[in-house]
Amino acid sequence: MLRSNTEKLVRKNMARFVDNELIPRAKEIDETGEFPMEMFREMAKMGVFGTRYPKNKGGSGGNTTLFCINCEEIARGLMSLGAITAMQCLMGTNFLFHFGTEEMRKEFFLPAMEGEKVACFCLTEPEAGSDLGNVSTLATRTDDGYLLNGMKTWVTNGPVADFFTVLMQTDPAKKFRGLNFFFVPKDTKGFSYSKPFDLLGTRTTPISEISFTNCHIPLEYRLGDEGRGLSNLMTILAEIRTMTAALAIGLQRAALDDSIQYAHERAQFGRTISKYQLIQAKIANMAVDLEASNLLTYKAAHMIDKKMEALKEASMAKYFATEAACRAGDQITRIFGAYAYSMEYSAQRYYRDNRFLLYGGGTHEILQPNIARWVGL
Repeated sequence: MLRSNTEKLVRKNMARFVDNELIPRAKEIDETGEFPMEMFREMAKMGVFGTRYPKNKGGSGGNTTLFCINCEEIARGLMSLGAITAMQCLMGTNFLFHFGTEEMRKEFFLPAMEGEKVACFCLTEPEAGSDLGNVSTLATRTDDGYLLNGMKTWVTNGPVADFFTVLMQTDPAKKFRGLNFFFVPKDTKGFSYSKPFDLLGTRTTPISEISFTNCHIPLEYRLGDEGRGLSNLMTILAEIRTMTAALAIGLQRAALDDSIQYAHERAQFGRTISKYQLIQAKIANMAVDLEASNLLTYKAAHMIDKKMEALKEASMAKYFATEAACRAGDQITRIFGAYAYSMEYSAQRYYRDNRFLLYGGGTHEILQPNIARWVGL
């Protein structure tokens, strides 16, 4: 799927880092359950965080395809770091870049590109996940800004973030047309966060609740025109789903590579298990899933780079690639047998981490009806 020398070079450089620096430490990082700040700053040094943004604005001058290549390779090494990188590159900084003032970009966006500040994006509430029309976190207009009240949950990077992009309701009677994004620095009076959730997978990606109690922010901290929150979200939704598919490809590749290596090494009944057809069938299915995921994902990425409407293609890629990652996580545990039940082997981490991919960017219970409508139902 590589179509340019730049894409090949970006993949080569990131793959070298993942192979030499990340994979040898992935088990250790995962077991600490702590935010991998050292690796986070390495990503910044490599210019990864600015991939989607122009060079003259503090970015690296890349595009969605290069962003997805980076996400894929990092997730191949450790899904947690892939998720953190994706948050910093896309959701956590996008609206600040496009709608923040020059002063806000200088104080927050540029340090985020340099790995000095951690970004965060907040949509979900206890009663509003897929149903964004039910968002109840309220931003009330005052003479000089807004007063924020309410709570968000399942906030990636919540306990460690320096600033937050938060979807809030300004007029409950307007439902979707009352939604807006707001910028909230962590030191805003009345802002707080819970202790990190105890997670099944992606254990070094801290997730928590955050709450707002009469948090006052200035008018310029509204990101975008009044009532345009949902439409602004739609401008990056295809990119979010394509990026999630790229993360899924990374996990599939890791599971497939480890499965092939193990099948060549593990001997039973006088020959390696790679000689048995049932093992071959599992690996063949994983390989086909991986190839299909690649084709769907990078087709969507290239469409986005060409400014084409790609929400259908991105949704298909997200749906297929993440389901394929779950299948890969299951198949590797069957190939490894009892050894997959040991924390010594990476198979258990792939099995745990793949669940993370199912929820962000739209659950499959939302995506499937949408895809059905797009194709004519």
